[in-house]
Amino acid sequence: MSTITAFILAGFVAYAGAWYAGVIEGSFALLLLMASTVTGVYWLAEQLHFMPRRRAAAVLFDAERAQRLQALAAQGITSQEDDTPALQAREALLRQPWWLDWTAGLFPVIAAVFFLRSFLFEPFKIPSGSMIPTLHIGDLILVNKFHYGIRLPVLNVKILDNNPVERGDVMVFRYPPKPSLDYIKRVVGVPGDKIAYINKVLTINGQLVSKVSVPEFFDADTMRYSKQFEEAMPIGSRPADMGQQRAHRLLNDDRVPNFVSGINDFEFKENCSYNVEGVVCTVPEGNYFTMGDNRDNSLDSRYWGFVPDKNIVGKAFFIWMNFANPSRVGGFD
Repeated sequence: MSTITAFILAGFVAYAGAWYAGVIEGSFALLLLMASTVTGVYWLAEQLHFMPRRRAAAVLFDAERAQRLQALAAQGITSQEDDTPALQAREALLRQPWWLDWTAGLFPVIAAVFFLRSFLFEPFKIPSGSMIPTLHIGDLILVNKFHYGIRLPVLNVKILDNNPVERGDVMVFRYPPKPSLDYIKRVVGVPGDKIAYINKVLTINGQLVSKVSVPEFFDADTMRYSKQFEEAMPIGSRPADMGQQRAHRLLNDDRVPNFVSGINDFEFKENCSYNVEGVVCTVPEGNYFTMGDNRDNSLDSRYWGFVPDKNIVGKAFFIWMNFANPSRVGGFD
């Protein structure tokens, strides 16, 4: 078993190494699933076979030692031997071999991480400035995996509904052109919405979204000031839900033109029309329109299309650390 286990562990190392080197497109969820399955099999084997066998060997060792001492006592011989070697031999019989220690011994931890990450909360690191000023580069965030429903790990198939996706939610999803990548944007349009972003002004279902100027935002990474606004996003999960609003801040850059360039081909592209002033899209059923809060520096639905429901990962809601700026820890809208 030690040889087989060595090959299995080497396979995990090779997978991780090839992923790190960029030879393959790895999946941490798949890696965790495989690790949970393999260590779970070893854990069951340990509980049902290997541990009982080691305990039986220890019981037999104790019985043979007691019988030997009893035989000596019957001959009137009092044993003066040191018990240390016997105790060490007994401990060796009970000791878990390395190949079980590195598999069955890790199962509880791996299984707990797999469950938490797959069904409850998953940590992410913000790699770009597309969500500034809401989220900064280096922010370590938590994503609620069950807010929109329970999904099977790896397959990402929803098996249980929960809350609907609403406008204004900061959502993590699998990037439609390349699902192996995770993206984070703000939901602007839900199924049935008509979204117009013309001359950097957002309109939803013909209703102008309020945008009020606030003091400029200073980006310490780029050493630049940007115009900052507070936008009152109409929340809701249906086109008719336009009454309640939730405020968040966004940035605009006057140096960036209004028109959208570098548009990809995408499913339901016929639902969008582009011109020099911007874009107008009608969100198809089962899809969502997303935008970054750093409006002029965000690769979002304007460029690559809609986010299908099957790509949703969860709702981002909390910054648990930013090592460059610990004061950023806390919730966000």
